[in-house]
Amino acid sequence: MSSGIKTFELGDLKRILKEGVGADESVDLEGDILDVDFEALGYESLAMLETGTRIEREFGVVLTDETLTETATPRRLIEAVNVQLRSVPTV
Repeated sequence: MSSGIKTFELGDLKRILKEGVGADESVDLEGDILDVDFEALGYESLAMLETGTRIEREFGVVLTDETLTETATPRRLIEAVNVQLRSVPTV
């Protein structure tokens, strides 16, 4: 039984990172990156703002600049997006 609530997963984040800002060839996004800082993955604040914009558009959530700058790892960003998704009213 599906609750109808969309979830944001690591695969979604990887795809959006690659589509939006590309991937540094020295970074393996296919590895275990959940707890690796975005900066260590080669994504600076401007890249994260672009990523946030893409997530907002695709998933219909609103992410503050603070959310994007304070979520230093993929795990924390995924959690923040899913909190927003749970608060979006379903039609």
